Amino acid sequence: MAELNRRQVVRGLCGGVAGALLAPRAFAAGTIPIDDKSVLIVVDVQNCFLPGGSLAVKDGDQIVPIINRIAKKFAHVVLTQDWHTPGHVSFASAHPGKAAFEVISLPYGDQVLWPDHCVQGTPGADISKDISIPHAELVVRKGYNKNVDSYSAFLEADKKTATGLAGYLRERGLTRVFVAGLATDFCVAWTAMDAEHAGFQTFVIDDASRGIDNRGSLAAAWTAMEKAGVKRINADDLA
Repeated sequence: MAELNRRQVVRGLCGGVAGALLAPRAFAAGTIPIDDKSVLIVVDVQNCFLPGGSLAVKDGDQIVPIINRIAKKFAHVVLTQDWHTPGHVSFASAHPGKAAFEVISLPYGDQVLWPDHCVQGTPGADISKDISIPHAELVVRKGYNKNVDSYSAFLEADKKTATGLAGYLRERGLTRVFVAGLATDFCVAWTAMDAEHAGFQTFVIDDASRGIDNRGSLAAAWTAMEKAGVKRINADDLA
């Protein structure tokens, strides 16, 4: 069922789930404690995904001050970074005759084709200079396998190849994961669902994230996350 949900997000099959965008909040403001077993994962706040970037997420820059503010509540912060090779399999330019945002089938499943983005060593791959989290403890790079995409900070898209993040968190004794960043319906959602599946209590901070919404993928992602057990909160819900 989890894989079906993910395919629905990729394909934008959102029939009957539009109401997910208006789901009521389950927590009162200031009621979710942050303890020494909590970690904030800030997903892919990189130049390519911000205004002016090759795969800009609408209003993506608006989450930066929110992330900077809430990061101060956490003793433990992990940043993630899309880190693609030139000619990466997820790029439309690597598939003659295909256009960005088309979906193709690859050996590991359905793949949305994207504009070239976050190519290793380029300014577009840099984490935004406006992200100010000097106490961040780890940067996880993902998507560097030329032949497999990796939305999730935990597993590549083949669902077999681990990044090592789950082991790192367990070694550190961290059990509660809070996810924010770009984009809600892809890298944030995949990261959150894999965190929950790995046994971490997982929250997505809605107003500290923004989505692409490719043919209804945002609503589909929220539905998939809810079914996976991920909790949806806002920044002000944090104590």
